[in-house]
Amino acid sequence: MKILYYDCFSGISGDMNLGAMIDLGVDPGYLRAGLSRLGLDGEFELRVEKDSRHGICGTRVDVALNPPGAGAGNDAGHLQPHRRTGGAVRSHRNLRDIEAIISRSGLAKAVQETSLDIFQRLAAAEAQVHGQEIEEVHFHEVGATDAIVDIVGAAVCFHRLSVDAVWSSPVELGGGFVRCAHGTLPVPAPATVALLQGCPTTRGAVRKETTTPTGAAILSSLVDRFTDTPAFTVERTGYGVGQRKTAIPNLLRVHLAETAAPSAGLDTVPACLLQCNIDDMTPEMLGAAMDLLMEAGAMDVHFTPIVMKKNRPATSVSLLCGAGDEDRFKRLIFRHTTTLGIKSFPIEKTVLATAFERLETPLGTVTMKNALMDGEVIRSKPELEDCREIARRHGIPLGEVYLHIGRNRKA
Repeated sequence: MKILYYDCFSGISGDMNLGAMIDLGVDPGYLRAGLSRLGLDGEFELRVEKDSRHGICGTRVDVALNPPGAGAGNDAGHLQPHRRTGGAVRSHRNLRDIEAIISRSGLAKAVQETSLDIFQRLAAAEAQVHGQEIEEVHFHEVGATDAIVDIVGAAVCFHRLSVDAVWSSPVELGGGFVRCAHGTLPVPAPATVALLQGCPTTRGAVRKETTTPTGAAILSSLVDRFTDTPAFTVERTGYGVGQRKTAIPNLLRVHLAETAAPSAGLDTVPACLLQCNIDDMTPEMLGAAMDLLMEAGAMDVHFTPIVMKKNRPATSVSLLCGAGDEDRFKRLIFRHTTTLGIKSFPIEKTVLATAFERLETPLGTVTMKNALMDGEVIRSKPELEDCREIARRHGIPLGEVYLHIGRNRKA
């Protein structure tokens, strides 16, 4: 089985991904030809050159934006406006605008579907963060030409490689703060957190943003399995060079590899279960604590009603996290709950691989989340937010949407 493996020890951004794909063997001319189908002639130039970080050579890609008309404006950029060259302001496209550009592009159907899936995930994350409907989101950062190039380019390269599966290491997110159109935001940016919820991540390797929302959306769409102990034979390696020079090599490493079987057993990772019992917090306070812990990257948080000494009703708080995050989450629990003690249990977490597909129905398009074991789909279900939106748009109960989807899949 042919594997594309993302080694995100220094995170991922859209331009780092393009650089890594070219360094892995995708012809820049092939990528430019695909991007030319977008009909954005004159808006950008794709610059590809060799560069290095900490003595490791790779490929750097810059999307140089051309000024609209005669005058140059300011770069709409990503979450870091300074990392792009040029000056075009094309920053207020919404999801419908972007879908129209991609759908009329003439790109292969599979490339269009992958591009749209990445953008739809990004739009959903932005909508969640800003409390908006997905149609109301205007991509002040990610709607600019450079991000369309990053995302469509990612889809062009992915399908060019013709791999059977995509795996990734845990993703380094960085730390500190970043400036964007909405002001100063904590790193990782809220949209990045939303996109990588449930995925293994690390933080704090540098006090910079190492994973951007665009990079997170690409991983969210493409990756079938996260593992830091992959078993495969590497055939080729590529490095995508980032824009900064940081304390760790600002590089995205990717491998093309072969593995003998779809899976060397179920995917099991070391984890830690933290538990504490609380009898003096209100439901509102507990709910706020759960939200904060999930946003901080917990794998799972759940509450169990219990009875403590003196027959007092209470709540048992259980939190699952990566083995390396035990101390960080203990500190968060102590800070944001009233507990005075936390129990800790080293465990292993076994997860099924997941993959997503788009299901066209008469009511609208729904994302189906498939659970895989040994490379086979053993069950699937529609994404709740898609079903909610269809129910709202058609004015029908949510349960009716699920029934309709079930009948459509059987047909």
